Amino acid sequence: MSQNLRIALAGLGTVGAGVLRLLEENGALIAARAGRAIEVVAVSARDRAKDRGVDLSSYDWEDDMTAFATRDDVDVVVELVGGSDGPALALARKALAGGKGVVTANKAMVAHHGLELAGLAEANAAPLRYEAAVAGGIPVIKGLGEGAAANRIERIYGILNGTCNYILSEMESTGRDFGDVLKDAQELGYAEADPTFDIEGIDAAHKLAILASLAFGTQLDFANVDTTGITRIRAADIAQARALGYVIRLIGLSDCVEEGGERRLFQRVAPCLVPTSHPLAGVGGPTNAVVAEGNYSGRLLFEGAGAGDGPTASAVVADLIDIARGNAMPPFSLPVATLEASAPADPGHRRNRAYLRFVVADKPGVLAEITAAMRDAGVSIESLMQQGQPEDDGQPVLVAMVTHDGPEGAVADALKVLDGSPSLVEEPLVMRLLG
Repeated sequence: MSQNLRIALAGLGTVGAGVLRLLEENGALIAARAGRAIEVVAVSARDRAKDRGVDLSSYDWEDDMTAFATRDDVDVVVELVGGSDGPALALARKALAGGKGVVTANKAMVAHHGLELAGLAEANAAPLRYEAAVAGGIPVIKGLGEGAAANRIERIYGILNGTCNYILSEMESTGRDFGDVLKDAQELGYAEADPTFDIEGIDAAHKLAILASLAFGTQLDFANVDTTGITRIRAADIAQARALGYVIRLIGLSDCVEEGGERRLFQRVAPCLVPTSHPLAGVGGPTNAVVAEGNYSGRLLFEGAGAGDGPTASAVVADLIDIARGNAMPPFSLPVATLEASAPADPGHRRNRAYLRFVVADKPGVLAEITAAMRDAGVSIESLMQQGQPEDDGQPVLVAMVTHDGPEGAVADALKVLDGSPSLVEEPLVMRLLG
């Protein structure tokens, strides 16, 4: 395997430029570890004239990146363009069908089309790698697929979006509300001008769907990830959580459960109350962390930078080193034909404690109405807190409660009873306690 591994790079944003810098700076070390050099032969991006801080003069330029798939001097295509469909998907399909390897950081494409691409990879003996698609520089894909391969994974969960984690931990440390901190995150580059994919939990849901498939040997099922973002969390919720001994984090969580004699897949992204004693509680700023619980390994924690040119480029090049070494592994750890098609689990049967926050009209009988709905649905209330001052007469009041352990379906039933009540100023907020 002395011949160089020849690659073509599509996308020259911060990560693409970071890959070129890394290959140049650490080229000798990478070649020694890979057993052969990794050589960039061609690149492509939207704007050829843009200054990216790297010298592109030694590489061929392709205006149409799909041309990489038919070049005889390319072994592996690196796709860093993004988007679940469009040119990125066309390139990946064409390259794999032609027997060329694909390395991608595109979590949306993998979450939506990963099974199809894995099938193409297997059919054409072409490697498909996507370590950089989940948690940036953290080697969680390799950790699950290889390091924990002997284990039955019982549960996988974690902080999968750095933007949300920065916002929540900043709200926690400053006492400011969501909107103010989001503006700071945008100015610092942690959030996009349109932050919807991050703050509504979609980015984390893409990553969770990929992790669940790897962990449980199931087919990708992004469509059935129950997804809630962080836009409704207030500084008051952060303060209440702190008083109870918790912090709030956006958590992606998945496990497989037996229902009616069959294995069903549970997948949820939602803000949760995390005990301050839990390892995830100390994960602040734009950091990612993933916890996998194996039946023999016990709890495994993967933590590190979830984004950025350096960490993501590191994950991309690590995949290239694996390919250069000839390491062969099915894209989702198991052959596509053996991945189970699991129906989504019914969350109503799950048991946990919950934090419920109501914004209510300040009038007699409101608390009695809420507690009666909880009582009739079989929800036991552990603690109840009310915020509001006598001088705020007529202003909405915040009421928060924590339930005892019980089925999620009971809480849902109570909220159905309260739905449409004139006493409620806005829709109740429900966050589960991570246990």
